[in-house]
Amino acid sequence: MKPLLRRAADWVDLQWSALERSLRAVAPQARGRLLDVGCGDKPYEDWFRPFVSAYIGIEHGATFAATAAGTGTGATGRPDVVYGAGTLPFKDGSFDTVLSVQVLEHTPRPGALMAEMSRVLAPDGVLILTAPFQFRLHEQPHDYFRYSPHGLRQLCTDVGLEVFETVAQGSLWTVIGHKLNSYLALRVARAGQLAQSMGKLGHEAPQGEGVRWWTLPLVGPGVVAIAAGARLLDRLAADPEESLGYLVLARHR
Repeated sequence: MKPLLRRAADWVDLQWSALERSLRAVAPQARGRLLDVGCGDKPYEDWFRPFVSAYIGIEHGATFAATAAGTGTGATGRPDVVYGAGTLPFKDGSFDTVLSVQVLEHTPRPGALMAEMSRVLAPDGVLILTAPFQFRLHEQPHDYFRYSPHGLRQLCTDVGLEVFETVAQGSLWTVIGHKLNSYLALRVARAGQLAQSMGKLGHEAPQGEGVRWWTLPLVGPGVVAIAAGARLLDRLAADPEESLGYLVLARHR
């Protein structure tokens, strides 16, 4: 029952759905040794495992300890390496693939982290990088930036990387639908604690508020209808200048 509920929750979570589609689409381009920077409880490992020889997750110790994944709330995996501030504890060119998913917005000095990811990436390796463009405040106070595709490209250029593919994660209606569903689920139903018990929102602090169970008969059908409508409208009336976030693939120049 729990896996079924998790899949249903993922389907109405338009941000997760868009992220999953984009990562699954590019996963075949991963190879060799993969480093997941800011891996949390490694929710993307199953999508990349068939294409790589090793999947190594690394987390910043202080940041990870404050999250639901760090406290074990609904967590399904753990980092292989935990480090403090400064450089990544690996030699130059150690990884054929470097993956970083929704981490840059929580990094006060993103250029420094980009330089480190470029350093540990093999000369013929690939960087798979995603970051939000429109998203609610989260992991406060460690929520610093939002990124356009041009901003991600510039960050890559600054550290000697060249972007060769950009993928938008959703369009206008996904943006609107996700914001509505986030409000209904997290503010009206207060379902954050329930979501974390299913392994979602692992990157956020443990949710303390109890679920408003009496709202679910209304909120449940509402979020399903909004998610379905957003998916349909994104196909019929997409706006290329709107997206929840972007994924870029980059390599050394």
